[in-house]
Amino acid sequence: MEKARRKPRVRSSTVVVRPAPGRKSRAIVRLGAIIVPAAIGRSGRSVLKREGDGATPITSMKLLSGFRRGERNGRLATALPIRRIGAGMLWCDQSGDANYNRLVRAPFGASHEEMRRSDGLYDICLVMDWNISCRARNRGSAIFFHLIRPGYEPTAGCVAVSLGDMRRLLPHLRKGTIVRVV
Repeated sequence: MEKARRKPRVRSSTVVVRPAPGRKSRAIVRLGAIIVPAAIGRSGRSVLKREGDGATPITSMKLLSGFRRGERNGRLATALPIRRIGAGMLWCDQSGDANYNRLVRAPFGASHEEMRRSDGLYDICLVMDWNISCRARNRGSAIFFHLIRPGYEPTAGCVAVSLGDMRRLLPHLRKGTIVRVV
């Protein structure tokens, strides 16, 4: 008879993202007893985050909400508010635009990212409060906690984990959970 796998106990409400040895774009994510590998920005981490620098900000960020591709991911086990990604959902990354670092709708002329990506990175995408509550030009936009590219390729400044690891973390996440990049 197989022994039932116990779910790891999570006592912390803080997700800690630490650099992994070897490559500046690799990290270890820890939430209580859950420890998973991750990718971070291609430029590693930075305390002076700027738009387009490829760095993950060294800071503590609250989780605000999330997005999911409904046709690929049904209901998710989490207390975090999650919206289904619809056609035409975009995220403005044009620092001079009034909608900078905000969700916008197509058609939209300023520079932006599509939320409904064909590569699946945003099939589950959590919004961290980096330059959102208090926006400043060129401080960086679209710093998300999302799914990984094959081979744990670097991100443009986000934190990324595998689908399986995201599903392990989600039940313990809620609005206000802190993601601390050290």
